[in-house]
Formats: sequence, C-alpha cells, structure tokens
Amino acid sequence: MNLGFYIIMAAQFFSALADNALLIASIAMLRNMHEPSSYEPLLKTCFTLSYVVLAAFVGAFADSMPKWRVMFVSNGIKIVGCMLMLLNLHPLIAYAVVGLGAAAYSPAKYGILTEYLPARLLVVANGWIEGLTVMAIILGTMLGGMLIKPEIARTLLSFDFPIIDTGIDTVAEMNLVIIGALYLIAALFNLHIPNTGVDHKPLKKNPVYLLHDFYHCMKLLWRDKLGQISLAVTTLFWGAGATLQFIVIEWSRAGLGLDLSKASMLQGVVALGVGLGAVLAAKLISLRKSVKVIPLGITMGLVVMGMIFVRHTALAVPLLVLIGMLSGFFVVPMNALLQHRGHVLMGAGHSIAVQNFNENLSILVMTSIYSAMIMAQLSIYTIIVLFGLSVAGLMLLVKRRHEMNQSQHDSVAQLDNLGH
Repeated sequence: MNLGFYIIMAAQFFSALADNALLIASIAMLRNMHEPSSYEPLLKTCFTLSYVVLAAFVGAFADSMPKWRVMFVSNGIKIVGCMLMLLNLHPLIAYAVVGLGAAAYSPAKYGILTEYLPARLLVVANGWIEGLTVMAIILGTMLGGMLIKPEIARTLLSFDFPIIDTGIDTVAEMNLVIIGALYLIAALFNLHIPNTGVDHKPLKKNPVYLLHDFYHCMKLLWRDKLGQISLAVTTLFWGAGATLQFIVIEWSRAGLGLDLSKASMLQGVVALGVGLGAVLAAKLISLRKSVKVIPLGITMGLVVMGMIFVRHTALAVPLLVLIGMLSGFFVVPMNALLQHRGHVLMGAGHSIAVQNFNENLSILVMTSIYSAMIMAQLSIYTIIVLFGLSVAGLMLLVKRRHEMNQSQHDSVAQLDNLGH
C-alpha cells in the first residue's frame, strides 16, 4: 500500500471519529432536553434517511468528479450540520443534515478503493479500512462519552483564550466545536487524496434518468448470483449493527446500571471486536473464499441472546468483544465481494450507492422497529431475544439461498474467475 491509500484512511478515520462522537453528544443533548427515550434511535433514522432518499443521485454524483473532491464537499456538509446543532437547531434535524453529507461521502469513500487498487487487494484494503473505521468508532464513542463526563467537561469549559471571548459556555457547545474541528481535519486530508486518473461520467441533470439508471443498477446487483448474497449479508449486518448500538446503551442502563458515558465505552468494546474480526478476515479469507463466512452471521445472532444472562460488566466485555469479532469476520469479506461485483457490473460509485440504499433502508426499518418497541415499553431482554432470533433466522435464509445458487453452478464459475 502506498502513501495515497494511507491518506484515504486518515480522511476516513477523522470523519468517522467525528460521526460517532457526535452521536453520543446528540443523545446527551436529547436527554438534557428531556425528550422521550424513543427519540434516541430516531437519531440514526434521521441520519440514514438521506442515504435512502438520495441513493439514486449520490452514486452518479460520486462518479461525476474525482473522489477526493466529493469527499471534501461532503465533509463540508457535515460541518454545516454540526454548526446548525450549535445554533440550537433540534438534534434530530441537525443530525439529518450531517447524514446528508455522509450519504454523499460514502460512495466516494468506498468507490475510490476499487479505482485505486487491483481486485486482489480489495479484501486486505477493506480489512484496513474497516479496522481503522472501527478504531474511529471506538475512539469516537469514548471521546463522546468522556466529553460529557462532568469532571472533564468542567475542566475544558474552565479553559479560556486570553483576550478572546469564545462564547462557549455549555458542555453541548464545547462538544460541537471539538467535533466540528475533527470534521475540518478530515476535510484537509481529503485535499491530499490522489486523483486515480479514472474517467468520470458527466452528471446527468434529468432526475428521471438518474432514477431509472439507479433502478437498473439495483436489478443488476440483486440478480447477480454473488452480488445478491453479499448484498443481503451486508444489508442485514448494517441494520443489525445500528440497532445493536442502541440496544447496548439501554441494556447497559437496565442490566448493568451504567450511565450514558460508561455505556458509550461498551459500544466501543463491540467496535473493538469488529476491528479484531476485520483484521483476522483480511489475513485469513481471500476474495475467492469470501462466501464461506456466512454461517458466522447465524452464530452472531445466537450469541447476542447471551446478553440476557449477563449482569456484570466483567462478563459483558468479553461477550461484546465476541459479538463484534463474529460480525467483523463475516462482513469484511462480504463487503469486498460486493464491491468487486459492483465494480465489474456497473462502476464503483453506482454500486456503492445501491449498497448504501439497501443497507440504510435496513437501518431505517430496524431502528424504527426498535424505537416502536421502546415506545411500547417492551423489556430490553425481550427485545434482545427477538433481535438475536431475527438475525440468526435471516442469515439462515441467506445461507440457503446461496446453496441454491451454488447448485446451479453459476456462483462457482464466477468465483473461479475472481482475481484473474
């Protein structure tokens, strides 16, 4: 890997770091406003709405100009969303603006890998990117948790620049300024990402054409024997992962007696496991063998149900690490396979936009269902069991579908051609 790849990783790291710190800061703001607890998962719903609504347009936008420029503009939108929250816009609305930037950022972030690297390096590159993203999730959630700790917040707020009155008087304002600075650092790295030299398609201005083109790309990927399996797995993974974030927070409060600051640390523990699983997958699983990891998704769903028996943090930590490792190990090869099939079938930006549409539609559906269950005052333990059974059952259906595809020999022929 050369310097350009590490610059891409640095840009992704700081952007993801800010995204995750902002989520914890936004939850803290909602609690200070005494909003219902069901609003907390709606933050993720609002964030991902742009991925779904704008899916037909952001892929074409990402393929219409150099990826570094798309990433730079997208980080600028995230900064605007952060500043709107600083100006007292409701966190749900402001976080939706940040989601708009993230939706535009994602096709460029992943699409540049397929432009910049050969297919044989995609699993390794994804392992690095996912590992670094997970590190950003860990550090971002920990940073968000630390910034809302009263003793740390008081120390930071007591600091003043000589002569200059910053106007930062509350914990929320301080958090948002720090997070905005992280987005700014990411944007500066974006400016140094190399141009891959890939020809770009002029952006079509007719929305009907873009919608039709997106629908065509969606059909191509879902009809492809390998594309449909990898897309189904990653779609389920991201919906489940987003919901698990909020399950861990509520479970930490109800079962372990932890406040938001400490619960955010447990979120980081899951992310640590995902990172370990991602690194192991990058070392052990080739693109050719990527579909062999599907059974781990079933295992993950079953292991999640073990949370209902845990009442001590000492037991919670290894369990959450295991859940994360199973997740990271099976999703990284699937993600690389999906990127490869998408790049072959339709181009990087378009394929990532299709992936984002499906994955974030899953996040919208699953976090909305979780929010509805919280509104209905279901026990968190009941929710955990339903969640684990759903994940395991859906992954079992995906496994059976793949076995059906294999019996037709199409998948085997495609796998034989990978990397040649």
